Amino acid sequence: MSKTVDADFLALPLTQVSDAAILTATSAGASHVDVRIERTRTGLLSLRDAKPETQSDETNFGIGVRVIVNGAWGFASSPDVSAETAKKLAMTAVAMAQTSKPLSTEEISLVSEPVYAKQSWVSSYAIDPFSVSDGDKKDRLASLSSKLLSSSAVNHTSAHTMFVKEQKHYADSAGTSTTQQRVRVQTQIEAISTGAHGFESMRTLAQPAGYGWEWMDNSIWNWDAEIEELPTLLAEKVAAPSVEPGRYDLLIHPSNLWLTIHESIGHATELDRAIGYEANYAGTSFATPDKLGTLQYGSHLMNVTGDRSTEHGLSTVGWDDEGVAAQRWDIVKDGVLVGYQLDRRIAAHVNKDRSNGCAFADSPAHVPIQRMPNVSLQPNPTGPTLDALIESVEDGIYILGDKSWSIDMQRYNFQFTGQQFHRIKNGKLAGQLKDVAYQATTTDFWGSMKAVGGPSTYVLGGAFNCGKAQPGQIAAVSHGCPAAVFNQINVLNTVAEAGK
Repeated sequence: MSKTVDADFLALPLTQVSDAAILTATSAGASHVDVRIERTRTGLLSLRDAKPETQSDETNFGIGVRVIVNGAWGFASSPDVSAETAKKLAMTAVAMAQTSKPLSTEEISLVSEPVYAKQSWVSSYAIDPFSVSDGDKKDRLASLSSKLLSSSAVNHTSAHTMFVKEQKHYADSAGTSTTQQRVRVQTQIEAISTGAHGFESMRTLAQPAGYGWEWMDNSIWNWDAEIEELPTLLAEKVAAPSVEPGRYDLLIHPSNLWLTIHESIGHATELDRAIGYEANYAGTSFATPDKLGTLQYGSHLMNVTGDRSTEHGLSTVGWDDEGVAAQRWDIVKDGVLVGYQLDRRIAAHVNKDRSNGCAFADSPAHVPIQRMPNVSLQPNPTGPTLDALIESVEDGIYILGDKSWSIDMQRYNFQFTGQQFHRIKNGKLAGQLKDVAYQATTTDFWGSMKAVGGPSTYVLGGAFNCGKAQPGQIAAVSHGCPAAVFNQINVLNTVAEAGK
């Protein structure tokens, strides 16, 4: 695995630039200054029917300076990373804080954090995706796509891969100075069937992850085995009967359940959302602070953690964008709400002693805000295997893969669909269904969880594109979970519902 930040980033005048901003701002009256110098490179490659369709390679580079002056925020940024620019940004940020002070509705303060001087961190990956030639990347996707196209069950394919290298130098007026580098990869390959039946598709279940290009060989995820199976699954889906609406026991695979966790737990336990500070992008939350320690979020089998330290997690870092070291904590314990996601300002606002490291900005031009860590449902240490979970279901549906979803502005009423739906009868898989969506309220759904799989069923899922705030920001986040069984969940027929 890579152990050092790239030499060309370290060769930049990182300390000289950040020191210039900090000295200038503190001399002008700032009680707190933090500086981020960031370089994020994003590559994208898309193929249609095994032929190149879209390709891009973009780099976002710049510096952001944030200050507190007399209890008010100020911020300024620039794509020019130099000591002279850093000084100008510092003065602009101070001036902005002084201008905004009469309009401030609160006195900004940050909880304290130990100082981390001259430290570095690199995520766990083996092959820098930007070191792999465009031709090799294209050939890998084209080969997998061609295998799908060789089947009579597949008329078209689409293949997409995105790969990101994020490098960040952070320094603040307390003395913290850190440099870190993260790499992540996301690939999806879809098989499409068209004909008299209309249009059906099925996508690979591989999740985005904090790996390098090694993610695309078969040592971590068996791409070739999944691609070989996909045409048969798609043909079964085309011929499958439409689901009969009603209540079913649901066995939900991690490739689907991660998204339900994200929407009904991840966003609901962002404390800025729960206290109503954040509402613009996706509403607030039913899980308000007065319910902490008493809200029965789910069954006693439900144990959910937040962390920024899981290996290969998309939200995994050494330190967040406020210089807070990565941590792990409980959000739901034995079914009860016990914790939230915090940054340093929100922690101070609610009289907490310390942030749990949930600040992030998606570019140097944006201010850090409270963003989601890796939020994960923990497996039962002695829980059943996937086969045993299937055998435990007498009348139900096994759901794999994510697709569309909907949730209300309080993170409470929701509906989710998926990629694959397999009927379970008397503990055995009994063919596919289609047009399936499951609907519930957050507490009813998690309260119905009657079996949680063991470690062998655990998968780390997630997304590159979680949105929040105005102006909008995007963050990558992982959600690990085991397979789990939910008792008598309401299942809708999506075709029938669309026709109403």
